[in-house]
Amino acid sequence: MIASLQGVLESIAADHAVIDVGGVGYQAFCSARTLRRLAGVSERARLLIDTHVREDHIHLYGFIDAAERDWFRLLQSVQGVGAKVALAILSTLDPDKLAQAIAAQDKAALGEAPGVGPKLATRLAVELKDKVPALAVVATPIVDAVPAIGGAVADAISALVNLGYRRVEAAGAVATAHRSLGERADVGALVRGGLRELAR
Repeated sequence: MIASLQGVLESIAADHAVIDVGGVGYQAFCSARTLRRLAGVSERARLLIDTHVREDHIHLYGFIDAAERDWFRLLQSVQGVGAKVALAILSTLDPDKLAQAIAAQDKAALGEAPGVGPKLATRLAVELKDKVPALAVVATPIVDAVPAIGGAVADAISALVNLGYRRVEAAGAVATAHRSLGERADVGALVRGGLRELAR
């Protein structure tokens, strides 16, 4: 079982990279996010690897970090999601945004990935909602944005947490409400919007 590869980046294509390790070129299928973050051709590169062994092939899937690899594995626990669709989702939504979309039950965001229709988006949102905290993913973009909007988002998240909702659920719901209501939304509006999202 290959768990990681470290060597010289030989080439990059639309959906994979080839890493030369001791004179052997290993092809690893990757998300667009991972491919963007690789060094240039002929430079050193390292990928975490998930190895899939089938009767007719052995495929390597490469990831720039453990968060993306863990999401790749988790996504495939949902019926209808294979390796190709999982990579498409991770090419569209990075791990933080994916966690937010699932926590907020944002099926539209999940449906932006190629190969994910309305039914599969719903299945992803429902089946993975309780598994998001297990990946220890915090909605960092929301937290980082708090100073720029006067703390309204942070206050709204805290209010929902005080009402008994988990922080990851509250953060996702408030993020969705904030996108709908705009930058000028106050705490009250964000709380009401967040509650509507959580009730869906």
